[in-house]
Amino acid sequence: MSNPVWTFGVLLLPGYQLLDMAGPVDYLQIHSREFTPMIPDATPDILNTAPIIKWHFIAEDLNPVSASSGPPLTPTDTFETAPKLDYLIVPGPDPYQVLPEATIKFVQKVFNEPSFRGLLTVCSGSMVIAQTGVLDGYKVCSNKVCLKDAAKKGLINHNVTWLADKRWYQDGKVWSASGVTAGIDLAAGFLATKLSEKAQKLAQDAAEYYPNPSFPDRFARILEGVKLN
Repeated sequence: MSNPVWTFGVLLLPGYQLLDMAGPVDYLQIHSREFTPMIPDATPDILNTAPIIKWHFIAEDLNPVSASSGPPLTPTDTFETAPKLDYLIVPGPDPYQVLPEATIKFVQKVFNEPSFRGLLTVCSGSMVIAQTGVLDGYKVCSNKVCLKDAAKKGLINHNVTWLADKRWYQDGKVWSASGVTAGIDLAAGFLATKLSEKAQKLAQDAAEYYPNPSFPDRFARILEGVKLN
């Protein structure tokens, strides 16, 4: 078998949570053809099927984007120069951040491409991306504290079916994670649909991480009694 090629975009919104981005990006990369040979127990069957992941860090322009912590990250691509994507990851910024029209149009264009395979939102990323309309009608997770606050303020987007009791969830080509660290679990759930159990186990041992399931979610208590939909 040949190594599949996955073209991933990461949308860098101002003030995005660093771990929302770094968690899933690094966990995905651990499974890649580039990284896997560095794991001592990697066998030929794993190496020969490990995905070649092409990363594109995208913003409206090439000015460095500041996250919640750490140094600013310089994008590799703009909305105009980014290639066709298989997948797009959206780390969460301020959940009430208003998206510029250029960002909305970019997300809509990417999502509606026939070849596009999946949108992965992390934390409040789904609340912000809901402005674009691409999540309308989908079942979606988001940061539970943010959802609770939005419900209290009457700012819930009712075109989306928000999930109160899931850590992460897949609905068609929409993959969504709830709180910050859930992005790693989302990446693991995504990889479980693509790679062998042997390959997943190898990476889990290398990362010393055991992924959490979608359900039950110990943080579901945050949204008990909160009307989301």
